[in-house]
Amino acid sequence: MRADESGIDDPEALVWTTLGRLGMANLVGALGVFVYLVWLSPDAAGESQPDDHIVAYVATFAVFMALSMGDGFRRGHRRLRRSLAWLLEGRAPHPSERERVLQTPWRLVRPALAYWMLAPVPFAVLNLLVLDRPWLPTVRNWIGIQLGGLITGALAFLLVERTLRPAFALALAGEPPARERYLGIRPRLMLSWALGSGVPFLAICLSLVFAGRQDIRLPMAFLSVSGLVIGWLIMFIAARSVADPLEAMRGAVRRVGEGDLDVAVPVDDGGEVGLLEAGFNRMVAGLREERELRDLFGRHVGVQVARQALDRTGLGGEQRAASALFVDLIGSTALAQRLPVADVVATLNALFGAVVATVEAEGGWVNKFEGDGALCVFGAPIDEPDHAARALRAARALHQSLVRLRVEYPSLDAGIGVSCGSVVAGNVGAEQRYEYTVIGDPVNEAARLTEHAKQRDCRVLASEAAVTAGGEEARWWRRAGEFPIRGRALPTVAYEPEFD
Repeated sequence: MRADESGIDDPEALVWTTLGRLGMANLVGALGVFVYLVWLSPDAAGESQPDDHIVAYVATFAVFMALSMGDGFRRGHRRLRRSLAWLLEGRAPHPSERERVLQTPWRLVRPALAYWMLAPVPFAVLNLLVLDRPWLPTVRNWIGIQLGGLITGALAFLLVERTLRPAFALALAGEPPARERYLGIRPRLMLSWALGSGVPFLAICLSLVFAGRQDIRLPMAFLSVSGLVIGWLIMFIAARSVADPLEAMRGAVRRVGEGDLDVAVPVDDGGEVGLLEAGFNRMVAGLREERELRDLFGRHVGVQVARQALDRTGLGGEQRAASALFVDLIGSTALAQRLPVADVVATLNALFGAVVATVEAEGGWVNKFEGDGALCVFGAPIDEPDHAARALRAARALHQSLVRLRVEYPSLDAGIGVSCGSVVAGNVGAEQRYEYTVIGDPVNEAARLTEHAKQRDCRVLASEAAVTAGGEEARWWRRAGEFPIRGRALPTVAYEPEFD
């Protein structure tokens, strides 16, 4: 998959977008926690904050945010460019880079969480040593900052993970990672609930415990609204991370059900969802391969035989009435010596193309190509009561097709023989390798009649048995005489077609 196919038009823009969303999540979270602790918490709401205290708090917050955001941006930019170096350089990732890119959201959020853990320190020093405030509000502030950091970290992780999904899809290239390094569906949803809803409710409970007799309506309103908004946002992003891939898969499954096997879904997740996406792609690839094999198999043995082979496998056969049509190129040896190889191949392909088209039009199948000849069968593997009439019509039509082709291929001339009777049809060979074919006297007789047909102007001969069984088709055939058949004591009475 190329970068443009994954939705990444500009890798540099992806880097800045990711860093922007990471920084914005932490900035908004920090501002929300600061405003709550300085102005809206039960401790702050219960007493009026002196102006010098407010100035000290704002100055401390501004300095700490400037230092932490600056250092965090520098570290994040370096780590992100290192993780996406393969994308920025326009090349495929190495195996180690594939693993690293999946860990990028956690690698980016981890320093921010560390700063959140350190954030209470300067405010504790300010409260206890500079402003000489009691230790209890400092403890409450410490807990509030830690809880705010957990919520902000969860939101930042989900935003970064969602932003980098196109890079995940490009790095994984349709396959899941060698080792699962990602949150599964259940842990992801449970963690989202805990950080998006559980932590805000815990903050409310702690506010009630520490409030005493102070008016806590405003703090409760702020925490409730914040919990609703942040909880919904975290759960929405977590749900989309699961629902979007499943929606894509549902559309892909619908296309497969409609017969479109040229479909694949991007693997953009390193956990359970990614395994499901990769499994779907492997399933469709297997269906494509099976379709190609069936098509190739059908081209080799014929569609009817291919279907019969899929329904019934193993060695064995059955006796049935069928007709055989044999066609053989005249003067093939001299043809190969006289013409260039390309012309010989073109002539044979023209012959076999006419054979396949004519025989299939009459419901027969080409059992095999034998050098410069072909054996065609009517009445097997599918029962056809009028198999003789079909074979006779095919013989007449094939001769006329070859006459027309002779304009383009002057050396294209062939004898055609038709016979019918009882044959053995089935899978012949070994258990490891067998083929469906027909064996019997009609096959031999058709081949021998072909040799005699080459000596006649009409180029077509059919046995009397075939003409007799042909019904109405017999009116197009006239007696041609008796012809000796090798291996038989008596000659065979044969007929040749009459053309308008």
